[in-house]
Amino acid sequence: MAKLKVKTNRSVAKRFKITGSGKILHKKSGKRHLLVKKTRKRKRELGKYKEVFKGFYSHVRESMPYHF
Repeated sequence: MAKLKVKTNRSVAKRFKITGSGKILHKKSGKRHLLVKKTRKRKRELGKYKEVFKGFYSHVRESMPYHF
């Protein structure tokens, strides 16, 4: 019997990034609109990646089976 392939959830694959050490990163929210009232420093910090909360790792791993 053939082994079943599991599809990667493409929306999850686009939202998350896996580092070489296995950490899962995501972009911070809040940098799409209403940027006039936000300070330069705040906007600069919002552009960076942040590590995903450890409790969500299993959900992301299920959606991206071939990325680990």
